[in-house]
Amino acid sequence: MNRELRPYQADALQALRDSVRQGVRRIMLQAATGSGKTLLAAAIAEGAYRKGKPVAFVVPRIDLIEQTLEEFGKEGITDVGVMQADHLMTDAGKPIQICSIQTVSRRSFPQASVVLFDEGHELHKGHLLWMADPAFARVPFIGLSATPWTRGLGQYFESLLVMATTADLIAQGYLSDFRVFAVSHPDLHGVKITGGEYQTDQLSHAMQADTQTGGLTADIVRTWQDRWGQDKTLVFAVDRPHAAALQQRFQEAGITCGYQDHKTPMAERRKLKQQFHSGEVRVICNVDTLTLGVDWDVRCLSLCRPTRSEIRYVQIVGRALRRAEGKQDAMILDHSDTTARLGFVTDIHHDHLNCGTGDMEGERVRHKPLPKDCPECTYMMSAGMRVCPNCGFERKAKQSGYHEADGELTEYTRDHQPIKLTKKREYSMAEKVEWYCQLLGAVEMRGGKRGWADHTYKAKFGCWPDWRVKQQATPVIPGATVRSYIRSRAIAYRAKMEREGARA
Repeated sequence: MNRELRPYQADALQALRDSVRQGVRRIMLQAATGSGKTLLAAAIAEGAYRKGKPVAFVVPRIDLIEQTLEEFGKEGITDVGVMQADHLMTDAGKPIQICSIQTVSRRSFPQASVVLFDEGHELHKGHLLWMADPAFARVPFIGLSATPWTRGLGQYFESLLVMATTADLIAQGYLSDFRVFAVSHPDLHGVKITGGEYQTDQLSHAMQADTQTGGLTADIVRTWQDRWGQDKTLVFAVDRPHAAALQQRFQEAGITCGYQDHKTPMAERRKLKQQFHSGEVRVICNVDTLTLGVDWDVRCLSLCRPTRSEIRYVQIVGRALRRAEGKQDAMILDHSDTTARLGFVTDIHHDHLNCGTGDMEGERVRHKPLPKDCPECTYMMSAGMRVCPNCGFERKAKQSGYHEADGELTEYTRDHQPIKLTKKREYSMAEKVEWYCQLLGAVEMRGGKRGWADHTYKAKFGCWPDWRVKQQATPVIPGATVRSYIRSRAIAYRAKMEREGARA
């Protein structure tokens, strides 16, 4: 191995070995997207290889074959054969086989001392037949998945080991943090639910209902321009017509945009990947082809595919959580209301496998209330969060019969006479000085006038900066919170001008 395992990977490897020694032969290992499941698989394969034992690594899709070969090659594991159609590296005599489950299902199962199922929550008939084969009764089968929550998975795996959750890895700095903006609220009334998920044709119609009028579809492009406007963006659409409509909208706006679905040839997919990372293609609209096993450098996601599936949702968001040079956090533009429906991906977790007694959504234990979007900037805030970290908006606790106006909490009696109750929270002098310093820093960076900082300060705190604030103020580079507040005010100003222009 050329890379050293991270502490949680080493712990997971030891836990797997302990389980096998104790006689467990069907193990599901949960590890968040970006946690390094393939690196752990490479360590397992190398350990078996050193002992002269064969290994099979099984993938559910052919595009994962090349990716696995590349990752194994980075670790010096090259004595590998491939079982996938007539692949150039087909060699049944190699001790390590990377297999397509579709190909293996049509042929015979390769000899193996351990079998690894990549994306183990996607069990095909071939997987089940392999595990049920008497010749493999004593062979360990290890499923690897970030989302092992498929209904009935517990009927085939004896044990669930949790290597690392998304929340764990963000806290430890191995994954990127993220910001979610609930920028659209699609009308899904009347869309049927089949098998726990929205019916695709009706969902596509609902998400494209305003294509001709330029509503939601156009808003997706405008929001991307206002909130992000940079490279390395993936857009997740409902189906092919929806993805094509979105691609057209981006291109009409002068934004280079690629397209990928299950019919896109592998050569074209490889070219798209290169163009995506070089910046030649800034956005790629896809239909369920960039959801699993994609290790790209993704900085922004536009979620335009409403889903009721925790698995699909967590896998999609996981595409943007890999760390990369110069990446502060991931931008999630949620046009689907999925975050409001399912919660943040860091709050979704199950500590057991489903045995077929119900779907995992029905069994979900919600440890935290669902997030809500900030009424000022649409940033998704945790339910207990009072002040929006993006724009500084302060959310008051809801109380029956109360009304908030001009920064004061007011109760209205039955005859509608207001009674002043409390004043809004007072910021400390240190907080005000810190904000003013960063606003001055923004002025220097933008080449603007100092008066802009004073006006922005007044918009934030409701008063002009007094002599105590100005006396202590020294320009500093603005942090993420102040930058976001500035950006949200600019967006609000543009929207106001558009509304006034429309009325005129």
